[in-house]
Amino acid sequence: MDIRVLRYFLAVAREENISSAAKILHVTQPTLSRQLMELESDLGIKLFLRSSGNRTITLTEEGMLLRRRAEEIIDLVEKTEAELVASGESVSGDIYIGSGETHVISLLSREIKGIRDEHPEIHFHFFSGNADDVTDRLDNGLIDFGVLTEPSNISKYDSISLPTADTWGLLMRKDNPLAGKDSIEISDLWDIPLIGSSQRLTSNAFSKWLKDDYEKLNLVATYTLLYNASLLVKDNIGCALCLDKIISTSGDSGLCFRPLKPRLEARWHIVWKKYQVFSKAAEIFLKRLQGEFVR
Repeated sequence: MDIRVLRYFLAVAREENISSAAKILHVTQPTLSRQLMELESDLGIKLFLRSSGNRTITLTEEGMLLRRRAEEIIDLVEKTEAELVASGESVSGDIYIGSGETHVISLLSREIKGIRDEHPEIHFHFFSGNADDVTDRLDNGLIDFGVLTEPSNISKYDSISLPTADTWGLLMRKDNPLAGKDSIEISDLWDIPLIGSSQRLTSNAFSKWLKDDYEKLNLVATYTLLYNASLLVKDNIGCALCLDKIISTSGDSGLCFRPLKPRLEARWHIVWKKYQVFSKAAEIFLKRLQGEFVR
């Protein structure tokens, strides 16, 4: 597949109209239509559903899959071009980091500040998602580093352990009866509506803490990013099992956090692909991390 044609395809997918996409791309409508038809012919699949009435174009299921992959391909091409341009004497370029929600990003923030002071032409880009999202982007070369918490499988990556941990607990409204407790025990969870992480509750560590009684939990919702779950907590839909220090519980937030008992912690690691060939900017970042966190 030609990169130029993939850009054409993405423009049409965004605009949902060939005429509008042609104007943005500065090509004629017949040229664009022909390129799309040739793409469908080369792939042997139908990518678009064309409406004869309002001329709106929508994607088929195969088209939606190609759109996701095409966006990843274009991102990777642009990232590679930027790294090559930045390979001269002055150190510049872009560093891409994927992470879940965690306060440990503040540790990286201090190192990023130091690098930016020395190399103001180095820029950082953060992608937020769960462990599957981060490792998928890492494996496909779309990010340079991932920040992962246990029990994610970090053995297939090179990694640095960060010198801090998050604590598991329960996020709830301050008027919840459990808010009067200093900590939350297993028995406190059985009879209340819970909002749980779509990944973490079935992990080995959590399963052991629950003593394999996962099925006893009354899960009314699951979340990928905790901010969304916190809105459900505010509306009294349930209490969220989550990590601490992500959602503010100070002042008039109306929410509070209580740790689990026995205590359950999640340690964090910054990871990258083994045998990764880094840009100069990424090498500087990695060396700074190693100097700060590897003892």
